Amino acid sequence: MRRTDKCAAKVERMNKALRHEEPDRVPISDFFWSSFVERWRRDLGLPADTDIYRYYDLDWIVTTPNMDPHIKPFEILKEDDQEVVVRTGFEAVVRKKFSQPMPAFLEFDTDTIEKLRVFEFDDPWDDRRYFSGGGNQLAGIGDGFDRNVAPWIDAVKSLYPDFCVYGSVCEGQETLWRIIGSENVMLWIGLYPDELGRCVERVNEFILEGVKAQIKAADGLLAGMVIWGDVAYKKDLFFSPEYWRKYFKPGVKQMVDVCHDHGLPVIYHGCGNVTRIFEDFIEIGVDAYNPLEVKAGLDAVDLRRKYGHGIAFCGNMDVVTWARGNEEELKRAVLTKLNVAKGGGYIFQSDHSLPSDVSGENYDYVVNLVREHGKYPLQLGEYDIPDLG
Repeated sequence: MRRTDKCAAKVERMNKALRHEEPDRVPISDFFWSSFVERWRRDLGLPADTDIYRYYDLDWIVTTPNMDPHIKPFEILKEDDQEVVVRTGFEAVVRKKFSQPMPAFLEFDTDTIEKLRVFEFDDPWDDRRYFSGGGNQLAGIGDGFDRNVAPWIDAVKSLYPDFCVYGSVCEGQETLWRIIGSENVMLWIGLYPDELGRCVERVNEFILEGVKAQIKAADGLLAGMVIWGDVAYKKDLFFSPEYWRKYFKPGVKQMVDVCHDHGLPVIYHGCGNVTRIFEDFIEIGVDAYNPLEVKAGLDAVDLRRKYGHGIAFCGNMDVVTWARGNEEELKRAVLTKLNVAKGGGYIFQSDHSLPSDVSGENYDYVVNLVREHGKYPLQLGEYDIPDLG
């Protein structure tokens, strides 16, 4: 397969930004709620099948293979025109109400430390994860529902000619909570810290092999890897930095090293306030951190001042401002944020994802601002911050 010339330019743009070099312009993309995309089409009077990534020719896109511990179809426990309840390959019971944006996790079959101790994982190298369709919890149950997700490799191949395509993987915490539930993760860290830690190490082994298998299955079609890893909430971490460093951090480092060995940059997606372990991500070689939530007190300008070009930033455009701001307020927010792109090291995105309270007109206005003022050399006028030069 061959990339188009425009796509090759996107890959170069992304890679330069992640190497802290100035490309032709600041890269831009995002994650979109389906309700936002529907509103965007309505607001701009676009056909119902308009693809937002292709409409704006955005720079990069993420794909999600089957990371379920057990490879199997969804078991339908209940289904009507209002909702569907399924048991997934994480052995979790999940309810998706079609009128609501996110699913609810009702119960987890692995509900004791004894069950977790003997929990077994299907082979991460099994070709069905990459080359067959079917049940896939991460790709199939979110703000939509798809009981039969198409083969991952088909998605990669369809996007490869036009986009900088990233694969993705869940780190230890993101995998563990889907097996036992977030409450049990935190409770069992307190009750059984060492035994749970040994279970985390087994999870790390599973996902590390999954990264290797995913890279092999893609056979050169990936441009990078996203590591999904929420370990924090608005104010702080879910658990102590010491526990994270002892059990979760080594698994992340191993995945980063494997990706780098294959020439793939890594963008780590972690919600919440990770201030107490931010330097750890720099230490283990994470190329960029996303999404840098404003509501969690994170500011890319402050982070650039503190850490320099030790790590790139991806995100941090406040979606509240994006939704409520007028054109002057949006311009101030965008051009101020673009100061972080001096010397490279910045990908413009929201500070999580685009919700439906952002209008199509506001989204369109911001994309055009980034395309106009994100060209190098940056000319930010009254919004220039000299000490970030």
